[in-house]
Amino acid sequence: MKVLLIHNFYRSSAPSGEDIVYKHERKLLENNGLSIVAYEKFNDDLDDSSTIKRIKIALDGAWSKQTYQELSEFIIRTKPDIAHIHSIFPQISPSAYAACQDNGVPVIQTLHNFRPICPGALLMRDGIPCEDCIGTNLLPSLVHRCYRDSLLATGAIAWQITRNRMTDTYNKLVNKYITLTKFSKSRYVRAGFLEKKITVKSNFLPFTSFTVDEHVQPYAVFVGRLTPEKGVHTLLKAWKYIKNLPLKVIGDGELRQELEELVSSLQLPVEFLGFRSNTEVLDIVGNATLQIIPSECYEGFPMVVLEAYALGVPIVASRIGSLEEIITERETGLKFEPGNADDLAEKVNNLISDEQLLVTMKKNAQEVFKKHYTADANFKMLYSLYQQVIKENERKNNECC
Repeated sequence: MKVLLIHNFYRSSAPSGEDIVYKHERKLLENNGLSIVAYEKFNDDLDDSSTIKRIKIALDGAWSKQTYQELSEFIIRTKPDIAHIHSIFPQISPSAYAACQDNGVPVIQTLHNFRPICPGALLMRDGIPCEDCIGTNLLPSLVHRCYRDSLLATGAIAWQITRNRMTDTYNKLVNKYITLTKFSKSRYVRAGFLEKKITVKSNFLPFTSFTVDEHVQPYAVFVGRLTPEKGVHTLLKAWKYIKNLPLKVIGDGELRQELEELVSSLQLPVEFLGFRSNTEVLDIVGNATLQIIPSECYEGFPMVVLEAYALGVPIVASRIGSLEEIITERETGLKFEPGNADDLAEKVNNLISDEQLLVTMKKNAQEVFKKHYTADANFKMLYSLYQQVIKENERKNNECC
């Protein structure tokens, strides 16, 4: 089987979980003997672009003739059996669907975020979840300038979404969608995507065992961007009430200086570690007593959850969106009300004071990982989906003829 992978990489200066998942899946397919060809775009290439080129990319976002032509020629040359699309924003556009279908190649797309139904991609506004544009017009996104706080930029993306709603592109030109959680699927169905076309398949980790140093002292860990939607303010407010447990913060972002000043003023036992390599992150997480995920946005399927599960680290997370689904209360972690520092502090103190519950959760987390989130389990599901879509497409073509 020859698989065409299509992906638009984020800037290397702003690492994305989507890029990591794409690389993991590509390697997974190659390791299992599938032939891979790839059509890729890189946002790093835009750094030196002229203003005219950037405007053209924005205008072409709804339907790029250049992508259609390039991809059609690529398909004719490489002859793939199926196309698996990840991200098409901003340089590829939905014309990629048509290029595949017009050349006889069925299409699967993984929906990593909410970009096809939300100009901001996160279903979030002013730091809280927002679903005002689901299944209706996108005027609220324009009023609130939901993409980069720019009316012009938001308008360009709103037009992309509206144009492809009007032509029913998403239902007509994609054979099957993959969402990472049932929660994500429910939002896409509400937005008008056909439920029968959506399959839920989680992310995975490409390895099954880890070697970490032994504990030196107990601590909790947060891994993520230091941005408003990640709930780090709530985390630090809660840490005023945590008993004898230092906190390590891995990651960087626009709020770092402000957060460091808050920690200093409150004299909290919090250490900011900045960006770390994946190996370093795994070592730090693996030795943690627990991991905190205080997100105030819906999230997709955070890789940090899988890493914690694989390492046997219990999680205390916000009861919101996909996190509510992924983390099982009192089995693999505890959940608290989003934005509620008192509730978070209570849950952390309850957990660290119950040694038996910690031990049970560590064991449960690793068992859940081995059952659901290994590379082998993921490949079996993905390959079966490829076979199903190819077979259905062949049957459809035969009926047409």
